[in-house]
Formats: sequence, structure tokens, C-alpha cells
Amino acid sequence: MNATPPSPPLAALLADAVLLAHLGIVLFNIGGLLLIVAGNRLAWGWVNRWWFRAAHLAAISVVVAQAWLDITCPLTTLESWLRTLSGTAPYGEGFIQHWVQRILFYQAPAWVFALAYTLFGLLVAAVWWRYPPQRGKPGP
Repeated sequence: MNATPPSPPLAALLADAVLLAHLGIVLFNIGGLLLIVAGNRLAWGWVNRWWFRAAHLAAISVVVAQAWLDITCPLTTLESWLRTLSGTAPYGEGFIQHWVQRILFYQAPAWVFALAYTLFGLLVAAVWWRYPPQRGKPGP
């Protein structure tokens, strides 16, 4: 079965959607950790629900593994492919791309990212140990 690639306007729209999804994952990784720590200090039981904590740990684990294995994020690859199909250069300067990419993408050696992701992953693990997730109904 051969799939027909999307039209250029649709590819551009899909690339923007992938970029926003990528930003959402970044915000979940960073914001999730902040919510877990703040939520435990403020007695928000929901921040320790098993599904939330497992999803958060899985999300940062994937990022750390990709960094250590020198694997380009599949979302970055997909977005670049869609931008090429749309007739624009990957990481073009549309409105959404301009602002979201300024937040997501930095120029630095790969080891800097691997170190940063690993340290963040270790912080997530420390918070997992300090505030363990709860199965069933969370506390107060």
C-alpha cells in the first residue's frame, strides 16, 4: 500500500501541529516535575497518582535515552520531513515556528544536551523517591 504524501499546505499545517505537540511534551516534562514538587508541598494528592507519575517518568526517560543513544527525536524528524513536503526549509520562520522553535531548539554540542537531560532525569528520579507515587486513591 503506497500512501500519498500530504499536499504542501496540509504538510505545513501538520508540521506546525507536530511542533506544538513537541512543545507540549517539553512543557509536560518540565512543568510536571514542578507540579509534583509543588503539589507535594501543598498537599495536592493528584500529583502522586500512579498514571501521572508513570507518564512523567516515561516521558523524560525517552528523552534521556535518545540523548545517550544519539537518536534524533522522531518528532523533530517528522516535522522536518513535513516542512520539506510543504516546500519550506525545515525550521522555517512562520509565526508558530518562529516562537516555538526559539523555545525548543538551541545550538550546543550533543554532550551538553545529554548531560542536561541526564541531570534532569536524575532529578525526576530523586523526586520519585522523595515523593513516591500512590496507587489507588491519593492522600489529601
